[in-house]
Amino acid sequence: MKRNSLSSFYVSLWLLFPAAILQAVDSAKGKYAHMLFNELFEDYSNALRPVEDTDKVLNVTLQITLSQIKDMDERNQILSAYLWIRQSWYDAYLKWDKDKYDGLDSIRIPSSLVWRPDIVLYNKADDDFSEPVNTNVVLRYDGKITWDAPAITKSSCVVDVSYFPFDSQQCNLTFGSWTYNGNQVDIINSLDSGDLSDFVEDVEWEIHGMPAVKNVITYGCCSEPYPDVTFTLILKRKSSFYIFNLLLPCILISFLAPLGFYLPADSGEKVSLGVTVLLALTVFQLMVAEIMPPSENIPLIGKYYIATMTMITASTALTIIIMNLHHCGSEAKPVPQWARVVILDYMSKIFFVYDVGENCTSPKRVKEEERKLEGDDGCQRRHKEVRSHLSNRNDDCDLKEKLNGNLSKSYGVHGENVRETVNCCSCYKMLIKNIEYIANCVRDHKANRAKGIEWKKVAKVMDRFFMWIFFIMVFFMSVLIIGKAA
Repeated sequence: MKRNSLSSFYVSLWLLFPAAILQAVDSAKGKYAHMLFNELFEDYSNALRPVEDTDKVLNVTLQITLSQIKDMDERNQILSAYLWIRQSWYDAYLKWDKDKYDGLDSIRIPSSLVWRPDIVLYNKADDDFSEPVNTNVVLRYDGKITWDAPAITKSSCVVDVSYFPFDSQQCNLTFGSWTYNGNQVDIINSLDSGDLSDFVEDVEWEIHGMPAVKNVITYGCCSEPYPDVTFTLILKRKSSFYIFNLLLPCILISFLAPLGFYLPADSGEKVSLGVTVLLALTVFQLMVAEIMPPSENIPLIGKYYIATMTMITASTALTIIIMNLHHCGSEAKPVPQWARVVILDYMSKIFFVYDVGENCTSPKRVKEEERKLEGDDGCQRRHKEVRSHLSNRNDDCDLKEKLNGNLSKSYGVHGENVRETVNCCSCYKMLIKNIEYIANCVRDHKANRAKGIEWKKVAKVMDRFFMWIFFIMVFFMSVLIIGKAA
């Protein structure tokens, strides 16, 4: 029993011995770190450039990592991005022999204790001029300092919305020293482009690259060169949201405009449909105007809205003119000969327009119209026969009057028969006049009715003509905007 307890005791000692050694090493390293910190910063000043020779250039290596796009404000032309900014340089006064400090090769200290380059974002568009995030820096034994600091930047970006919502944007992020010129602090690209390995995918934009270019610019105020590094963020808009919420409703609404010509003129809704469609497009146009910057470059979808609204305005005006043609009555002039030939003879056949109340699937109606015409011809023939018969009777009455007059003069008899004959002839004359008046009225009514029917057919042919014209215009405009998007 004692042997087992002794063996377990030795085993526990054997396991705890390495942990104790590691703890002692860590405590020893912590001791050396304090000693190193006190010795390094005893006479150190972070106010001056850390070079032994003032004529020597201090090289600062810059690396930008794009983490997330916070917002793209097209109206104010501001890009908000979440960046990780890494800067590294060598401090000539912060070096040590790591063997002297038990192999301690690096320490982490607050960045405010060391000299830092005043590299800022040149095209900053934020009202907040606060200091960078005061994160720790990593200090190595050879004097290399690495400073990683997160930052949410708001930079100005020239937004070109000519092809919105199928546009691509290029936003520049220009970093450079604010006070040091190129002879004092030089900026070196760590990579040929920004780091996108940790980028969080955005719901609106696709990242197609972030190339970096170093520029050396001599400004008018100073003769010294000022280097900077410009990162160009290439963005491609994801247009699905705008297609389904702005473009597709506009296309569907624009196809309603030509259907106003197909609507019957007697329905009284032709003009109302055009005005309703125009108001709907105006609402969408205002929505686009609220997003876009007030610039001279009109976006592609805005041009489509304007073209569609112009087309709907023209269709509404044409509808009003055609309705006036449709409601031409008996007071209107007859259809001109050229319109009768071009519109009623040729265009009506091209656009399959038939007489009012007739269509291509009702041949019985055509036969009924022919029968009516035949009936009218028969009535006219019977009317002529009656008139000829009455005229003959009238001639007989005239002849009898002459004979009876002669007889009355000769013999003085048949006076009563003569009066009856004269009265009968006067009745026939009144009947003929009444029949002629009725016939003239019927003839005038049919002529006026035929005139109105012709104008209605002209209006119907023009409706069909403009309907197809506007359908073709809407189709080509839709294809054009989709083609430009591709």
